Amino acid sequence: MGWERDPSAPAVRTYGSAGELTWGAPPTAGDLAEWSDDSLMAAVVARDPDAFGVLYDRYAPLVYTTCLRVVGEPAMAEDLVQDIFVRLWQRPEAFIPARGRFVTWLLSITRNRAVDEVRSRNRRRMRELPEPKDAPFAPVATARADDPVSLAELREEQVAVRQALAQLPPEQRRVLELAFFGGYTHQEIATRLREPLGTVKTRIRLGMQKLRASLERLR
Repeated sequence: MGWERDPSAPAVRTYGSAGELTWGAPPTAGDLAEWSDDSLMAAVVARDPDAFGVLYDRYAPLVYTTCLRVVGEPAMAEDLVQDIFVRLWQRPEAFIPARGRFVTWLLSITRNRAVDEVRSRNRRRMRELPEPKDAPFAPVATARADDPVSLAELREEQVAVRQALAQLPPEQRRVLELAFFGGYTHQEIATRLREPLGTVKTRIRLGMQKLRASLERLR
């Protein structure tokens, strides 16, 4: 059953500093569509499907575009949107208003979920098309296992990329591996390598320039 009153109004139902819920006397009725994100989430914690529906309508397009930018495939982005909102419905208490805005939290978990899916997809591709034991890099494309021509072309492309990467300075090669084969963001790479973000971006830019030039010569 949906709520009839805004839970964030004075003396109603609010989050304490530790995220717990407190209760009070109900205020006047309000339109769900006009409620704040925090109010809607408080209602979702109380298992109100109407409040959840408003949040879905409000943010599903943003979640979709964020997923699409990461995974690059519309169908996969749509699946991720459903998965993210199912998780939100199952564990709404994971959002604690005292720690920040709802939209910031939602986009953070959206992006993390999308990046996890990319990494999982890359691992699946590696298992489906195993590399030689001495090959240090993940596949850069996919091929049908029953198509010898496609497999041969893929192998040639992988060899070309490995040769081009081998010509890069180690610090540039490392950031490119993390960014394009590991699925890490620039900020995540900076944190992982304990380097300034600007340094990481410069290495990626210079590495990509050299990689393109090397691939042109090799081909």
